[in-house]
Amino acid sequence: MKVAVMTDSTAYIPKDMREAYGIHMVPLSVNFGEETFQEEVDLTTTFFYQKLKEEKELPTTSQPAIGLITEKLEELSKDYDAVISVHLSSGISGTYQAVVSAGDMVEGIEMFAFDSEISCMAQGFYALEAAEMAKENKTAEEIMERLNEMKKTMHGYFMVDELTNLHRGGRLNGAQALVGSLLQVKPVLHFVDKVIVPFEKIRTRKKALNRILGMLEDDAKEDKVAKVVFIHANDEQAAIDIRDSFQEKYPNTEALISYFGPVIGTHVGEGAIGVCWYYK
Repeated sequence: MKVAVMTDSTAYIPKDMREAYGIHMVPLSVNFGEETFQEEVDLTTTFFYQKLKEEKELPTTSQPAIGLITEKLEELSKDYDAVISVHLSSGISGTYQAVVSAGDMVEGIEMFAFDSEISCMAQGFYALEAAEMAKENKTAEEIMERLNEMKKTMHGYFMVDELTNLHRGGRLNGAQALVGSLLQVKPVLHFVDKVIVPFEKIRTRKKALNRILGMLEDDAKEDKVAKVVFIHANDEQAAIDIRDSFQEKYPNTEALISYFGPVIGTHVGEGAIGVCWYYK
């Protein structure tokens, strides 16, 4: 069985890495008024954050058109028997469901859709693992079993400078956003049951970040961490500084830098920081 691996653009796996691992990608879109851009295709992260500052209205985001997904699957069906397709949480986007529907419409390739129940490079970790296993000629069933094992130990926490965008974009409950803005807190957020909820309400950005790093270090001390990624929203140096500080203490833990690209950046806003890791 020849297995392809596909994900969507919100995994934010750099193009050269996708190509090296043979990972296929379908893009989500960002809409500024009448203008629509496909992220990771014709919208760079740098241009997005610049445009975000200039525009008065918050952009909207949209999942890939089902026609685009079926087109991709038909293309893959020429060379592959099955596809593992890894997507952002079905609780914040209809992408996963669109892929499931597209899989039912295309013949000649078996679809194995995986709901990461998270996003960004945490989602990317699943796609990279799947791609490594596909290169080792593992079956689609074996790969899905491994991804579900990974899900049991996937940790992801992030903090935003303010909750307005998450609330306006419908990704955070209104009462939670109101509490945050009234108290001027910097809540640590995470995914529970596929949606974004507060983990803890913390007063300052520094304390919120220290809380996340404290949880990571507790696991790193016990040598549990397989990989960790530090994710930034248009502040790469902040992520590098945090990564370097962590690696001074834990030089043997693989640590990556990634970013909140346009679709997720629309909701978390500039200045957000995230940390994700999973166990060996």
